[in-house]
Amino acid sequence: MPFYEYRCDACGHELEALQKMSDDPLRDCPECGKPELVKLVSAAGFRLKGGGWYETDFKSGKKKNVHDSGESKSSSESKAGGCSGGACGCA
Repeated sequence: MPFYEYRCDACGHELEALQKMSDDPLRDCPECGKPELVKLVSAAGFRLKGGGWYETDFKSGKKKNVHDSGESKSSSESKAGGCSGGACGCA
């Protein structure tokens, strides 16, 4: 179920409500009691990053991944000196 944001036109109170998509919009302000609530339009609160179906299945051409910084894995390992026999146990 999505969260919806509302603002009261009478008193300016803002709130979020967890509602089904099929639920009727809220009308009455819990702060002042007037039927002046208006549903706000807002951006989604998350961003898909990293590898996954949305990243690999719908790419075409030479589009880069969002999480790529331009370095290959081997160059970042060589800068760090590779594994130093830490927790991975590959000493």
